Amino acid sequence: MNKVINRDKKGGCVISIKEEWPLLLIIIGTLIAGLIFYPHLPEQVASHWNLRGEVDRYSSRFWGAFGIPIMTAAIYIMMVLLPLIDPRKQNYQKFAGAYRLLRAALVVFMTGLYIVIVADARGYQMPVGRVVMTGVALLIIVMGNFMGQIRQNYFVGIKTPWTLANEVVWRKTHRLAARLWVVAGLIGLVAALSGGIAGAVIMGISLGAAAIIPIVFSYLEFRRQQQ
Repeated sequence: MNKVINRDKKGGCVISIKEEWPLLLIIIGTLIAGLIFYPHLPEQVASHWNLRGEVDRYSSRFWGAFGIPIMTAAIYIMMVLLPLIDPRKQNYQKFAGAYRLLRAALVVFMTGLYIVIVADARGYQMPVGRVVMTGVALLIIVMGNFMGQIRQNYFVGIKTPWTLANEVVWRKTHRLAARLWVVAGLIGLVAALSGGIAGAVIMGISLGAAAIIPIVFSYLEFRRQQQ
């Protein structure tokens, strides 16, 4: 069999192992890495850094070794299964390529985060805050590039009462969001490279604006469509 999910009678999403094997290999690889690194990690592993780049939260050795791999696997499985229960499951076929890229982007981002945390726990000195901010900015840029391809569904995209109620509003909102997310990601990338509290604040403001503006726009556009 070469399918993870078979096509149902209503045209649900089909996910092929042939296309998914690189992601499955990455996820399995991180779980194996956890087994390898577990005996060599300290009892407490840094898991969160504040705006100054200082560690302000720790996790146990187990969660340091396996927490992110388990989370990555859970996110991936959830994304594979969600189309099966979405009332608009047939629409996933219309943005199958974008949905596959979204899965890939999230798996790669989480894996990069895992590498940073394990490397820090093993004593390698690196600007963790700056690296993580750069990763987030790149993820937003990638997601923005295919945001406009997403079609109406209940799990992925800008899901407001107004986008779900009107397909035109959904389409226009996501086209706007695509541009905003790319711009916000680029601003965030520059801010991440500059570092410091100011960089974190600038990045937070840009990402916040990219999240809020499409929501407001969807309401205004819905009102315009009604009129």
